[in-house]
Amino acid sequence: MNSAQADAYLRRIGVEYPAWPTVDVLRELHLRHLQTVPFENLSIHLGEEIVLEEGRLLDKIGGGRRGGFCYELNGAFGALLAALGFDVTLLAARVYGEEERLGVPYAHLALRVRTVDGGDWLADVGFGANSHWPLAFGERGEQRDAGGAFRVIEAGADAAGVRGGGDAAECGDLDVLRDGELQYRLEMRPRVLEDFTVGAWWNTTSPASHLVRSLVCSRVTEDGGRITLSGSRLTTTAPDGKTEVAELAGDEEVLETYRERFGIELDRVPTVRAASDDGR
Repeated sequence: MNSAQADAYLRRIGVEYPAWPTVDVLRELHLRHLQTVPFENLSIHLGEEIVLEEGRLLDKIGGGRRGGFCYELNGAFGALLAALGFDVTLLAARVYGEEERLGVPYAHLALRVRTVDGGDWLADVGFGANSHWPLAFGERGEQRDAGGAFRVIEAGADAAGVRGGGDAAECGDLDVLRDGELQYRLEMRPRVLEDFTVGAWWNTTSPASHLVRSLVCSRVTEDGGRITLSGSRLTTTAPDGKTEVAELAGDEEVLETYRERFGIELDRVPTVRAASDDGR
């Protein structure tokens, strides 16, 4: 990432160039990213190519003022953090589904970030509804956050740290829980962006992928709530969990909402692209 790209990215999220890569700076960057860069899968349904290359991701999010999903958001955010002096490691994760079953490998990308004032942090701006601030890797107790109550525990243990059985875990893997429910399992081996190519292909082509089956554009609001546009349905969630749902009248109102509420300029409304059973 060059200085012009870093400046464009920081302008996008509304943060001044920081003096030092501290935990307070990381917390600010993390929250502002969630508030300004939407989690969205519009490229899948607009027929836009998704390429896991740093330059392409920075052009899309920084210059193009778009959002993305985990590989794009955390891939680009990791590049920004590294350019600002943070020690960043890309990590692969498998996402928990129904009945706490683990999904496919490389289904998610998250970041391990080390700051100059000590500590390792789990930064994740690409998992939809997730923690608003980075989570402490070494903390095994509950971590209270505006997004819920989180825990980072040894893989295979329950929320109390004592469960065994279930899917086999590699030594050192960690499970992330939100409000007592398993979210994903982190593999602690360092990865590079290209390692996630197969996971991105599955997430953007498989009929089993929720990103293929539906439209979503969502971000954290300034008051700590959330706003989500799914097709023509706009859902506003207050910090206390109360929701308001509105059906938008037509394409022009949908495009205006993308522009006014998410900062995304589109020339046409995306529609869900059907996927065949063979993933094509």
